[in-house]
Order: sequence, then structure tokens, then C-alpha cells
Amino acid sequence: MDRWIMHVDMDAFFASVEQRDHPEYQGLPVIVGGLSGRGVVATCSYEARRFGVHSAMSMARARQLCPQGIFLPARFARYQSVSNRIRDIFHQFSPCVEPISIDEAFLDVSGMERLSGGVITLGPKIKAAIRETTGLTASVGLAPNKFLAKLASDMEKPDGFTIIRPETAKARIAPLPIGRIFGVGQKTAAALNRLGITTIGQLAACPAAFLRPLAGRNTETLLRFAQGLDDRPVIPDEKRQSLGREETYPEDLLGRDTCLAALWNLAQEVGWRLRAGGLSGCTVTLKVRTADFRLHTRSWTAEAPVDLDEEIMAIIRRLAAELPWKQPVRLLGITVSHLTTAADSGLDFSGETARARRRSSALDSLKQKFGEGIIRKGV
Repeated sequence: MDRWIMHVDMDAFFASVEQRDHPEYQGLPVIVGGLSGRGVVATCSYEARRFGVHSAMSMARARQLCPQGIFLPARFARYQSVSNRIRDIFHQFSPCVEPISIDEAFLDVSGMERLSGGVITLGPKIKAAIRETTGLTASVGLAPNKFLAKLASDMEKPDGFTIIRPETAKARIAPLPIGRIFGVGQKTAAALNRLGITTIGQLAACPAAFLRPLAGRNTETLLRFAQGLDDRPVIPDEKRQSLGREETYPEDLLGRDTCLAALWNLAQEVGWRLRAGGLSGCTVTLKVRTADFRLHTRSWTAEAPVDLDEEIMAIIRRLAAELPWKQPVRLLGITVSHLTTAADSGLDFSGETARARRRSSALDSLKQKFGEGIIRKGV
């Protein structure tokens, strides 16, 4: 049986969700990310990319390049909700789905032609299902392995569908720049360029001994990728291990009380995302980075899983008592790990916990309808 791997990558996912939810943003440069002075771009629409804006760019630079852009904070719970619907579509086309991030996944569709009438037809079908269900576009790559499938999905963005066949794979990827190989970062690419190696085809022709001083233990893997070879399997959905939220502040926070107020906001965001995903977790971790860039972390494992804002914050207060809070703080973060689904968690729904859960449920329904920032609990 021929091996066929599909890589599905949503186009400008966060920005596309915002444009779909707000029709008045259609056709305009939408930039999503942290809006503080130290914030970065999470993603941007293709209209914004024409101005040179791209993900991981500082938000300050994005504002310089595209002052007319629509700058929006990320609504992660909303994006996760849409992602869950897309993931359900993936499982309609293959029992073997490996999520890579909130907006992309690998599907092993080997043998599925017996059900679909031809593996080549699966790409347009999955794109149509995503568009019909969510109103969004995806770019799809179909190839004999994961490396080639991911390369293919990038070739005709946005809304593309590209097939790389086994017999033409090596010639098809040879002209591409070496930076398109996963694992070849800017420094490695620059070093290879200085040696006269600029394309994947040139890299494929290099002897391993020539590359080893530069690539080390990754030499064989890089050479296999350059030759279009990749035997990594598609690993089905793995249970998420943690969920968190952190923020770098435009101005350093001073004092324990100021930091606790900021942590209460983060605890509400983490709690909301846990409940939106039907999750709870036993271990809560506090992350603090001071102005001198020193990182402090503290963790506590509760006897029972938590998902309420108040439960998370009670543990954060316990952890905060272990820190001196003498230095100004530039970053705070909260992570909940050792996750379980609500159905398996054995959460206590009686007494005060039940009342707190009813309050949270009322607020959650507002957030689900109008966005995460519509309402917060007081300090």
C-alpha cells in the first residue's frame, strides 16, 4: 500500500477567525497579538503581510510598518473552540491525526482511497468541509511523508492544494532554499550559504563528512530530508499535558500586591480556557521573571484537579508567599498541568464549590458569546 501523508495548515488562522467574526474587517490588514509595548505579533492577515508584517515581529515594529492596521488582542479560547471543530473534521477523513499546533495537523490517509475513490480527491474534500463548517480556508499538502507534506502545504498559500509524488519529490524540492528544511534556522542557513550551499538540491549532494562539523548529530537527518526522505510516523492525538498564560508587561510591576492583582487576571484567563476545553489540572505553576531577567518558578500539586479561577488563585497566593518580591517584575505566568477531562476529574460540585461553579458558568457563557475580555471578576 502506498504511503500518503496530508498536512493541513489553516491560513492566517487567528486573523482569519477575527475577520470571519467581524465582517467589517474583511479585506483589511488585521494584526493579532500582544498590544503592550513589549508585545509580539501572533499572526496577521495576508493584507497586513503586504506591508511586511509577520508573526513573531514586535508589535511596535508592526505599527510602524502598518499604522492603518487593525490591532487586536488574541482570543485564545475562541480560536481553540474553532480549532476543535476543525479537528473533528480531520477525524472524518482519517483515524490517524497528529495535531502540531492549534492551526495545523498531519493526517495519515494511506489506504483511504478505498473509501474515497482516490487519495488525490481527499485534499479538495477536506478543504471544502473546513470552509463549509467554519467559513475559513486551509492550505493542504499531500505527499509520501511528513517532511514533504509540510513543504507542499506552504507552496500555494493561501487556500492551496499541492501534491508531491514520490517519483518527482527529489527534483521538486531541489530548487527550494535550505531554510525550508525544518531544523535549519537562520544561523545554520547563513553558515551553509557561506559554504556555497543555498538550495536543498545542493545540500542533498553534500557528503556527510563535509556537513558534520556544522550540523553535528543532525547531519544524517538533514541529508535525508534534502533527499526527500522521512520515515517518521504520524502519531495520533496525544492528551494535552498543560495549559497556561503568561504576559510581559510594558512597564515593570512593583510590589507583591500589584503582582497579585495581575496574577488574578491571569488566573481568570487560565480558568476560562480550562473550562472551555472541558479540562482541569492538579499542578499549578507560578512563573516570575524579574527586571534583571532572572526566572523564578514555584509549583504546587493539589489533592484534586482544579479549574475554577478562585481555586487556581488560592494556590498562586500560596506559591507567591515563597518569593521575596523585592525586584521589579517584567513577566508573570500561570500554568496548570497534569490535566484531565472534567468527566474524569471527580470535581466536587457541592456547597460553596457548586455556587462558585454556577457563577463561573454564567460568566463563561458571556465570554463564549462576546469574547474573553467582555467581563472580569474584581480583585
